[in-house]
Amino acid sequence: MNGKKGSYEIDIPTTTKAKQLESCIKSGGDGGGSPSFKGWMWSVWEFAKEDSNRVKFSLKVGLAVLLVSLLILFRAPYEVFGTNIIWSILTVAIMFEYTVGATFNRGFNRALGSVLAGILGIAIAQLALNAGRIAEPYIIGVSIFLIGTITSFMKLWPPLVQYEYGFRVILFTYCLIIVSGYRMGNPIRTSMDRLYSIALGGIVAVLVNVLVFPIWAGEQLHKELVKSFDSVADSLEECVRKYLQDDSSDYAEFSKNVVDEFPDEPAYRRCRKTLNSSANLESLAIAAKWEPPHGNFRHFLYPWSEYVKVGAVLRYCAYEVMALHGVLHSEIQAPYNLRVTFQSEITEATRQAAELVRCLGKDISSMKQSVKASLLKNVHSSTERLQYAIDLHSYLLTCHSDPPPDPSPSSNSKLLSLSLSLSRAVSYNFSDHDHQLNDPPLPLPLPPPLVPVPVLAESYHEMMRKQMKRLHSWPSREVDAFEEEGGGGHSLPRMKALDSTAALSLATFTSLLIEFVARLDHLVEAVDQLAVMAKFNH
Repeated sequence: MNGKKGSYEIDIPTTTKAKQLESCIKSGGDGGGSPSFKGWMWSVWEFAKEDSNRVKFSLKVGLAVLLVSLLILFRAPYEVFGTNIIWSILTVAIMFEYTVGATFNRGFNRALGSVLAGILGIAIAQLALNAGRIAEPYIIGVSIFLIGTITSFMKLWPPLVQYEYGFRVILFTYCLIIVSGYRMGNPIRTSMDRLYSIALGGIVAVLVNVLVFPIWAGEQLHKELVKSFDSVADSLEECVRKYLQDDSSDYAEFSKNVVDEFPDEPAYRRCRKTLNSSANLESLAIAAKWEPPHGNFRHFLYPWSEYVKVGAVLRYCAYEVMALHGVLHSEIQAPYNLRVTFQSEITEATRQAAELVRCLGKDISSMKQSVKASLLKNVHSSTERLQYAIDLHSYLLTCHSDPPPDPSPSSNSKLLSLSLSLSRAVSYNFSDHDHQLNDPPLPLPLPPPLVPVPVLAESYHEMMRKQMKRLHSWPSREVDAFEEEGGGGHSLPRMKALDSTAALSLATFTSLLIEFVARLDHLVEAVDQLAVMAKFNH
C-alpha cells in the first residue's frame, strides 16, 4: 500500500537484472566461464533419457551407413559397383529420417527425382552428342540453367512444397550426370550405375528403419496429442490453484527471467509447448500418411488429418489458459479476501473442466468412444453457478463499498412513513399560505447554525488541468503523487491502481475461465468427429 486508503502503488523498476542465472550453467566455481565436461555429459544424458527413441534412431543410422560401406570394404561388391557405391552412402545419409513415414516420404522424393533426372540427363546428353562437338557444351550449359531455374521455381509453388526435396534431387542429380557424362563420354552407362547405387542405398535405409526398432510417425502423433490434453488440464489447475492461494509473499520482480522461465510452474511450460506444436503435428500427420497399417492403426486411409484438427481446437482452448496465466502474473491483483469470495465456485468449475479435458485425452489414448454428456453437463452446471455468484455479488467487482441496502419490510415502512410526513408538511404549508398573508408579520426566525460545508478539493479548471496531464503521461498515474515528487523531475513515476481497478482483475480472471469452458464444446465435437472417422471402439 502507498499510504493512501483505496489505492495500490506499483513500482516500475528502472532496469532489470540481466541474466542472473547465467552463471548457474557455467562450470562450478572456476570463474573461467567455460562449461565443464561433466556438466555437458550430464545434459547429454538427460537429453537421451528424455526420449529413448533418439538413441535408437542414432544407432539405426550408424548401422545403415555401415552396411552400405561394407560394399566398398569388401572386394567382390566393389568390383561390381566401383566408386559409384559412394552414392549409396550419400542416399542413406540424406534419406534416413527419424520416423518410418518420413523415411518413406523422403525415399519417394529421392527415387522420383533420381529417375526424372536420369531420363532428362540421358535425353539431353544424346541431343548434345548429335549436335556436334561445337554445340554440345552450349546445349549442356543452357539445359543446366533451365533445369535449375524451373526446379527452383516449382518447389516454391504451394501445392508442390511437400515435394521440395524431390526438386532438389532433380537439380543436383541432373547436373552431376550431365557434366560427368560429358567428360567420360558415356552418359547412359554413368546414369544407370548411379541409379543402381541410389536404389541400393534407399533399400538399405528403408529396411533398417522398418525392421530395427521402428519409430512410427502415427504413434508419435497419437502420443503427442494425448500429452497435449494432459498439459492443458494440468496447466489450468495449476494456474487457478496459484491464483486462489494466499502465500503472503510479494510478487516477483517483473523481468525477463520471470516472464520466460517460471521455474515453479512446470505445467505452464508444457502448455506453452502445446501452443508451439502446430508445425510438429502437421509434419507428423504428413509422415503418417506414408506409413502402412501398423499397431492399433490397422486400416488404410487412416484420418491423420483429424488429429491436426483436434490439436488446433485444443490450442484454441490453451490460449485461454495462457490468458489466465497472464492475469495470474499481472501487476494489478485483486485482494485475497475478494478472491476467496468466489473460491468454491472457481475451484469447482476448474475441476470439472480439467476432468473433461483429461477424459477426452483418455478416449484418444485408449481409442474408445465414451459418453461425455454427464461430464459436459457438470461442467456447464458449475460454470452457471459461478456466473450466478458473480451476478449476485457484482457490486464487489466494481468498488469496495457496502452491499446495496436490503429491501426489507422494515426499511420500506420507514421510507414510506418518512415520505408521508414530508408530504403532510408540504400540504400544511400550502393550505395556511393565505392566512399567513393577513396576519401581522412575525419576527424572522434566527437562521440555523452554520454547518461547516466541506470545501471542494479543487476547482473545475484545476481538475481539467490534472486530467490533461494524466492523459498526456505514460504510464498512467495519480497526478497528486506525481506533483509531490517534484513536478516530473528525473525520478520515474509510480502508477497507482484503485481498489475498484484491482477488483476488475478478478472479473477478468473469471470471464476467461468461463470462456475456456465455452470453448470446450468445440473440443468435444472435434474429438467425437475423430472417434467416428477413426472407428474408435464403443
